[in-house]
Amino acid sequence: MEYWDIYDVNKQKTGRTMVRNDWNMKPGDYHLTVLGVLKRKSDGRYLITQRVETKSWAAGWWEVTGGGVMAGESSKEAVLREIREETGIDASGWDGGYRFSYRRDNPEEKDNYFVDIYCFEGEFDESDVHLQEAEAQAFQIADADTIAGFGAEGIFLHYDSIRQVFDGADA
Repeated sequence: MEYWDIYDVNKQKTGRTMVRNDWNMKPGDYHLTVLGVLKRKSDGRYLITQRVETKSWAAGWWEVTGGGVMAGESSKEAVLREIREETGIDASGWDGGYRFSYRRDNPEEKDNYFVDIYCFEGEFDESDVHLQEAEAQAFQIADADTIAGFGAEGIFLHYDSIRQVFDGADA
C-alpha cells in the first residue's frame, strides 16, 4: 500500500500520512503532487502525453507528466521518478528545476492539494520516449502554440494553472 504525507495549509508536513488516493481529507489537510514539464533545448518544444481512455477523470486529455509525492519522498525526487516511470526519460542531469507551486481546495471532494511545478530542459527525441501504457496512450513533442490550442479547447489538464511555464514567464 502506498502512502502520502499530509500537509497543512502552509505546506508544512503534519507528521501524519494517508493512503494514496483515499479521498477523505479533513478541512485544512493537503497532499502534495508534482508536474514535470520537459522542454527540448534545441527547438523549445515540449513533451506532452495523452491520458489513456480508461482514466476515470480527463480520459484522452493532454498533459505533462506528474503524480503524487509518496510519504518521505521530496518533491524533486517525486517529479524525476514520475518522469522516468511515465516517459522513460531520465531528466536528473538536465538544466532547470522547481518553478512554482499552487494550491487547490476541494472540500466537497475531500481532496485538497498543493502542486509543485518543475521545468527541465535537455535534449531528447521520439526514440527516447517510452510511455507507461497504464498512464498514456500517445505523445507529442509540441510547440507552445499547440499546447495553448489544447488549453483553449479545454483538453489540456491543468493548463490555466501552469500556462506561464509555456509562455516562458515565471509565476
